[in-house]
Amino acid sequence: MTESILKIGGAPDVRDDTAQSPKLLGPDEFFARARARLNFEIPPGLGDASIIAPTGDFGTDQMLQIIAREKPIRQAAVLIGIVERDLPTVLLTTRASHLAEHPGQVSFPGGKIDPADATPLDAALREADEEVGLKRDFIEPIGYLDVYATSFGFRVLPTLAKVRPGFHLTIDTNEVEDAFEVPLAFLMDPLNHKRATKEFRGIQRYFYEMPYEQRYIWGATAGMLRVLYERIYAS
Repeated sequence: MTESILKIGGAPDVRDDTAQSPKLLGPDEFFARARARLNFEIPPGLGDASIIAPTGDFGTDQMLQIIAREKPIRQAAVLIGIVERDLPTVLLTTRASHLAEHPGQVSFPGGKIDPADATPLDAALREADEEVGLKRDFIEPIGYLDVYATSFGFRVLPTLAKVRPGFHLTIDTNEVEDAFEVPLAFLMDPLNHKRATKEFRGIQRYFYEMPYEQRYIWGATAGMLRVLYERIYAS
């Protein structure tokens, strides 16, 4: 899933032009920090329209307040899978070009939470299997990040997970066009976190973009990666 959003309860970094690359964490330390800082408690904002913590961006705050009044919540879950290679990577997809919502955009495996899904984690694992054939045997879930609210009424809960190499992907072309990996080091470098603006009913708001080679990573996908950076690299 991807669109222009900012996390509930987080603030955009208004000093991106002065950001410096952090000391790169080794895989062991990265995952150790993630396990210490994340858990599987479901944030109440996933299903309560009244819970919209300030993002720190005035335009986005206004937008989310408007959307909460006008649209019902659409709960969704995605999987942020970190592939445990010598240089870890993040598994991403390109949405199919014929889809009605966000065609051709870079996304994480994921989608709407179905009534049959016991938890958002189950939804994320199911979607990863359905979309790209990533089996649960290769996935070690670590915990949830923060809930995101979007301009389409989605409340998205990402699950961070370690993915064991050796998997074989089977792409469902009804859902995605392809799957690919981007180095985690690139995505966790704030110098690669660009900010752009977009208008919502005359209101200017910010969103993140992280172009990588020929891939344009932006909106919700880039925003969730930015939140991951903040949670792991914050002192």
